[in-house]
Amino acid sequence: MSTPRSARGRQLPRRIVQLYVGLALYGASSALLVRAGLGLEPWNVLHQGLAELTGLTIGVVSIFVGAAVLLMWIPLRQRPGLGTVSNVFVVGLAMDGTLALVPDAHALAVRIPLLVGGIILNGAATGLYITARFGPGPRDGLMTGLNQVTGRSIRLMRTAVEVAVVAVGFLLGGTVGIGTVLYALGIGPLAQLFLRVFAIPAGDGGSTVVAGAQPKGAILRR
Repeated sequence: MSTPRSARGRQLPRRIVQLYVGLALYGASSALLVRAGLGLEPWNVLHQGLAELTGLTIGVVSIFVGAAVLLMWIPLRQRPGLGTVSNVFVVGLAMDGTLALVPDAHALAVRIPLLVGGIILNGAATGLYITARFGPGPRDGLMTGLNQVTGRSIRLMRTAVEVAVVAVGFLLGGTVGIGTVLYALGIGPLAQLFLRVFAIPAGDGGSTVVAGAQPKGAILRR
């Protein structure tokens, strides 16, 4: 059932807040994983490797990669939303800002909580910005676009792309470790949980909309 227009209008301020808080927390959570030094999520393995190669910050690299991926939407005929464009910039800026505030961690007793906290916060951030329903992140849109063009499953497209970015990132010096594995295993259930926690009521019927703007079979990360 579609959300009534008046209800959508009343929900707009909340949706905007959820979008930008979610994106900012996503960048912050990624920075915690960097500081933990026990392995990054797939795309940030690539971002960190490119940062090592270029001398740019990982946040700036994330912005450039996000913009490049967004350009790849054009031949795939994907349409970006406010959340898509905001994702490119807000996540990278929040990541660099958090890295400037959080010092390097050396003791394992500090690094493990940073890793666990970063993964949980990432799940919460994912739930926040997806339920805002302003469009998928550029990397998710790339995979849904490849799904539509090739006819292959989103799961296969996601696996192929993320294996490729992890391999390239690792060769460039990105951090792959137990954190990468824990993230891969944990982010799906965490995101699903927080999608329900932050779901926005659909209207007078009392039901909720979890991710109404996501394409069919949408994936849960940016």
